[in-house]
Order: sequence, then structure tokens, then C-alpha cells
Amino acid sequence: MSNVQWPDFYFARHGETDWNFERRYQGSRDIPLNARGQKQADANGILLRLLLEEDGVDPASLNWYASPLSRARETMERMRAAFETPLPDVRFDERLVEISFGNLEGRLHAEIAREMALAAPGERDESYWHFRPEAGENYDDVARRLLAFAETITHNSIIVAHGGVMRVLRHLVEGVERAEVLNWDPPQGVIAHFANGVMRLHAAKKTW
Repeated sequence: MSNVQWPDFYFARHGETDWNFERRYQGSRDIPLNARGQKQADANGILLRLLLEEDGVDPASLNWYASPLSRARETMERMRAAFETPLPDVRFDERLVEISFGNLEGRLHAEIAREMALAAPGERDESYWHFRPEAGENYDDVARRLLAFAETITHNSIIVAHGGVMRVLRHLVEGVERAEVLNWDPPQGVIAHFANGVMRLHAAKKTW
């Protein structure tokens, strides 16, 4: 894959959904935030505002991007509500949509592991990077989407998207090994600041 120069950016995974809580394959299905996820998004907005203030960054100077799926849209809307100053419009980009699990979407992780011997997060090896379920994508597909997205970013940004996207970004930006990111559980209720090729996680004040 091409060697892309990533600008500094702040990334938030969307808040929790009922399918996250139930440990279902969610993927590209448009599942809304639950009440806990809405609180996580609200807290993330306050955290982001504080981080930008600490870093001396004008939020109006940034580009704001989000996945068009409703859980990311609502997370972004709730985060932006923490700011009192006018902000640039959000750019909704299809390349930030979560990895598609195709025919597995809606099914429990444990159910699929039992029926298909398909490893759940925490038990995967590097070969899972290229596993493509029927009518779905693999993580290499997502990486190619994100590399194409990166070529359009010319400015520091705020991005709200998904756990699978966050995994791939750690591999692409930080160079973390595939097996490690595949078994990492991207947290909700945090802001990840990617700067100079390194990710730092900042936790929101827990209100949920």
C-alpha cells in the first residue's frame, strides 16, 4: 500500500448501540445509539472541547468528518453541541463506514464462533485481516478505503467513525501489527489523538 502522510487528527468511535452491548456483528447495518451511547457522545464532546483548548487549537479551523451511519452522525452532533462557537459543516464520507460483515450482521459473536469456528476479537491471528464473509468486506478493503480518504485530507481534522475503522487506522498510522489491532477492542467514550504517527487515548469523564 502507498505511503500516505497523515495529518494530526482527533478520532472518536461512535457511542454504544444495543448491538454493541449484545456483542452482535454490526458492521454496515444502521443501528442507532442507545441511551448509554448518547451519554458517551455527550461526554466526548466536552472532552474534545477541553483537549482543543489545552492544545491551543481553534475548532473552527479544523475539518470535521463522520461516517454517514446514524450512530456516527448522532455521536458527531452530540459532540458538536459542547461547542458554543460556530463550527464548519460536517463532511459525511462513505469511506468512513464500518467494515461490512455481510451475511454475519445481526448475529452474535458467540453464535458465529460456535457455528463457524470463526474467532472473535481477542482470539484472532493475522489471517483474519483477509477474511471476507459472504457479501461483506475484509480489513484490507477498509484499509484501501482509508488510504483513499487520507489522500483527500489536507488539514488537521476531527473524525467520528467506527471500531473497525479505528483498528485499521492504528495499523496504517502507527504501524501496529495486524494481529494486535485485530484483537484490540476499540473503546467508546474516548478521544484518540493521532499526532506524529502516534495515537494517544484520552478518556471522557464517565457519566454512564
